[in-house]
Amino acid sequence: MNQSKDEQWIKEFIRFLQVEKNYSVHTVKSYQRDIDDFCHFMKKHECFSLTEVTYLFVRSYLTYLHELAYARNSVSRKISSMRSLFHYLMREEILTTNVFAETYLPKKAGRLPTFLYEEEMLQLFDAFQGEKPLDKRDRALLELLYATGMRVSECSHLEVEDIDFHIGTVFVTGKGRKERYIPIGSFAVDALKEYIDDARVNILKKGNGETKRLFLNYRGGPLSERSIRTILSKRVKEASLHQHVRPHDLRHSFATHLLNNGADLRVVQELLGHENLSTTQIYTHVTKERLRDVYKNHHPRA
Repeated sequence: MNQSKDEQWIKEFIRFLQVEKNYSVHTVKSYQRDIDDFCHFMKKHECFSLTEVTYLFVRSYLTYLHELAYARNSVSRKISSMRSLFHYLMREEILTTNVFAETYLPKKAGRLPTFLYEEEMLQLFDAFQGEKPLDKRDRALLELLYATGMRVSECSHLEVEDIDFHIGTVFVTGKGRKERYIPIGSFAVDALKEYIDDARVNILKKGNGETKRLFLNYRGGPLSERSIRTILSKRVKEASLHQHVRPHDLRHSFATHLLNNGADLRVVQELLGHENLSTTQIYTHVTKERLRDVYKNHHPRA
């Protein structure tokens, strides 16, 4: 493989994703892994440059992925990553054809998003009790995630000034640096006030006292996405919920509960920060499942 040129082109593409596309670190790493995997396949099969990749070679790569028993979603993601790279190389006039654009993508598995029922959410809130500073932080964290449906990455980057208690909103910077305001209810407002006015001040003293981040770890520094997931897992065990709950499940629960209670789909799309309505529409399938369950369990002749 013509490594010097290929590596330079890939490096420039990754830079393009970071700067022009404003993709998150996690997303960029995912692209890099997919590209590395394909480059390894090229080397193994003596294809020496990205300019030499043909449609038939791509088909052999697809066959290789299926032989390794990759899930359909994983195969689709890998092909999409390479399609984006080749599209970029065409834009830069390095290639004249995007052979990946002609490649059929396997249909993604239609899994419905997992969510907690309202009764389960109440059970989870019961586990987020206590009067210690970290208890108040955790309670504010859960209330905010459920009240807004924001992503964990968005939550971990919030600053204190992003909360407007006067009008009851939070300012969120989402994917691609897209900004939105999300209303927060009275429970979240009360929990956040108690955390900021009391607990956060005490936690901050353990650090250098300079960070503006809203949520802090026990050392007084910014709370990471990984730590948020760890906190939730710990509290779920304490709540004795018989399931694995991820922070993203709170986002799913937020959307599902809004729609179950009559919210407009486009409003939910705006609150979630979805670019396309089709992404939000999956939650209508969830609510239909919920309606079916209620019907089966309560109708005398179901």
